[in-house]
Order: sequence, then structure tokens, then C-alpha cells
Amino acid sequence: MSILKIARIGHPVLHQKASRVTDFKDPELPILIESMIETLEDSGGIGLAAPQVHVLKRIVIFFIPQEPSLETETSFNVDLTIMINPEIQPLDTKTNIDWEACLSVPGFMGAIERYSHIKYSWQDLNGEKQEREAEGFHARAVQHECDHLDGTLYPMRMKNFEMFGFADEIKKNMSLMKKGRELQQVVGNLREQ
Repeated sequence: MSILKIARIGHPVLHQKASRVTDFKDPELPILIESMIETLEDSGGIGLAAPQVHVLKRIVIFFIPQEPSLETETSFNVDLTIMINPEIQPLDTKTNIDWEACLSVPGFMGAIERYSHIKYSWQDLNGEKQEREAEGFHARAVQHECDHLDGTLYPMRMKNFEMFGFADEIKKNMSLMKKGRELQQVVGNLREQ
């Protein structure tokens, strides 16, 4: 297998719709998926769609690292999942806005609105149907990766470009904003005493 080149924003492959996989016996399919896994491991990302490696097939791989969720303060973890021909169904109309980054938009981040609770289904390597429900970051990651299959990059979903910029600047300023809120809280507590 090999590490594949990741297409970056501006490359036309990222704006094309990927085709469904119909031949699950194609000997190239497991080779592509193994190469995608190696590429994902090498990149340090959590998800990768086939169009990002210049292959217009409806294939996504992703995992969710174990970390506390800001919404529930509990840990969650989803092992590496290989999805072929995935489909997403929102389970309610509730959405949330949070930061996203992308291997195809290196060095940047943007705040995107996504469905909070989804059900998603896919076919595995044998063509068998699988499905799961997802909330929070898990739901966001699945929606982000599946967008690639329809030629959509997260900046195309942005409504407020004030919430888009270099990742290091945003992270630095988020830290400053958090410290500012903490100082305001301390000052508020002192005034109450």
C-alpha cells in the first residue's frame, strides 16, 4: 500500500460528485482503502474521503478519538470505520455551530452549522448494510466527511466568514477569549462579595 497525495482546496476533484461503489469484489477496493488508512494515519487527521485522494468513489474512513465531549463531559470513542456509499438522515431539526478543520484546507478552521443528531448508514467491504446514530462531534465528523462525496468543502457551508481563519490564530484567540471570560467571572464574584 502507499500514502496517497491529499487534494487541497482549489483542486477540481474536490468539487465533483463521487460515484457509488457497485462492485464489492473489485480487487482494487481493499487496496484503495488500505492506502487511505495509511494516508489518514500519516496525516494525523480523523477522517478521509476518497475524493480527497483523487478517487471519485463514495468511500469514507474515520474514527473518533476518545476525549471528553463539551456537551456531555463524558468520553466517547468510535473505532476506525470504513463506510462505502454512506447516507445521512437527520433525526431532528436541532443544529449546533462548532469549529471544523480539514486535511484539504490545511492550516485553516471555520465555524460551521451542522445537525446535532443523525442516523447514518453505509455498506461495509462485503456490501452488507450497517447503521448507527451519532450526536455531537461524532455527528459533525460524519457529516463533514460525507460532504466530500458531494463536492462540498466546509467553507462552502459557512454563513459568517468572521468565523474563518488560520487555525493557530483562532486557537490563540480562543485561549485569550476564555481567559477574558474567566477574568470577568472573577471580577463579578469580587463585586458580589
